[in-house]
Amino acid sequence: MTIANGQNNRLLQHLFRQEYAKMTAVLCRHFGLQHIEVAEDVASETFLKATEYWMQNGIPENPVGWLYTVAKNKAKDHLRRNSIFESKIKNHLSSEKSDVELDFTEKIIEDSQLAMIFAVCNISHSEETQICLALQILCGFSLQEIADAFLSKPETIKKRLQRGRNKLREEKFQIRTVDKEVIENGLSMVLKTLYLFFNEGYFSKSNNEMIRKELCSEALRLTLELTKNSFTNIPETNALIALMCFQSSRLEARININGEAVLFEEQDKGLWDSFLIEKGNLYLIKAFEEREKSKYHFEAAIAYWHISAADENLKWTSILQLYNQLLIKEYSPLAALNRAFAFAKVYGCAMGISEAEKLNLNDEINYHSLLGYLYEKENIKTSLAHYHEAFKLSKSKIEKQTLKRKISELGGS
Repeated sequence: MTIANGQNNRLLQHLFRQEYAKMTAVLCRHFGLQHIEVAEDVASETFLKATEYWMQNGIPENPVGWLYTVAKNKAKDHLRRNSIFESKIKNHLSSEKSDVELDFTEKIIEDSQLAMIFAVCNISHSEETQICLALQILCGFSLQEIADAFLSKPETIKKRLQRGRNKLREEKFQIRTVDKEVIENGLSMVLKTLYLFFNEGYFSKSNNEMIRKELCSEALRLTLELTKNSFTNIPETNALIALMCFQSSRLEARININGEAVLFEEQDKGLWDSFLIEKGNLYLIKAFEEREKSKYHFEAAIAYWHISAADENLKWTSILQLYNQLLIKEYSPLAALNRAFAFAKVYGCAMGISEAEKLNLNDEINYHSLLGYLYEKENIKTSLAHYHEAFKLSKSKIEKQTLKRKISELGGS
């Protein structure tokens, strides 16, 4: 019985991540985004019912179908017993929907999920709010999980989410099939949000984790949703998916058993995920079908060369050239630091130090970590000074642990 219960729990956790947001999106399509809490309540009650029923009666033959049938019935129950629906929501329903015949076909689910992505990833929200809303509404993350991801207090996240949800209601975005004009106006912001969402997992600020794999996985899943619509399945989208695939393929190799960072040169290539690399290659080919290139094209190509089996000199020369193009397309301090690292790989550490120090990013942890690494063979004392400065700037327990080990290896204290 214990084993069966364990299987039930694992399946429910998986289905919750996969179906909760889709279910909520379809319910919002019917009730209206201004009543999103009702939609979320219906979805939550559905999974609660599954937890109770499956524990007693076992997993049904078609678990997903069972969930959507229960969700449909729960929605009808809400409408029947709650007078607020009669007075407020029913007025928002179109005549053909007034009988509350919810449609959970694959096409409706896809359209509703896509519309919800565009509603959440809106320019009227701050970047932090967009990601918080995406984690809660599109992925079903709890308040505590989101607080952990942002290294913030739950109360801070709660207020951020409340502000974001209030704006969602005010904008009265319709959860319907998204038209071409909405997509053209909002796709760049959607892609940017999903990119930032992925990076929250890939460069986690959490005290206890250096990588949040579930965030990376959810960002990739949501970006893949965009390929199901002809208007959003464009080269830029495919470039972002390729980038996520290539980066995700190395997640297992980026940390050791102690949770510490493993430098690229020291990573066990046997831990790289060949399936994700292959998928990344396919999406990268699709991305380059047109001449216009986005920042995601350059970053995906850089990620490709990192996992390429090409000659080291060719690899780093290609990466350096791509960073040059990326910085022209869109400058960022992190990209500039990464370019300095590639420069050092091509022209030597002394030249790399010169390039890095030109940036003068004294308040950046990555700046001091990079100079600490580059000075290791040039000047141990200077290397240690930079590692110590990075240690002082870091707020991450895992990052501090990694830096402390490096300082110790160099004879520092």
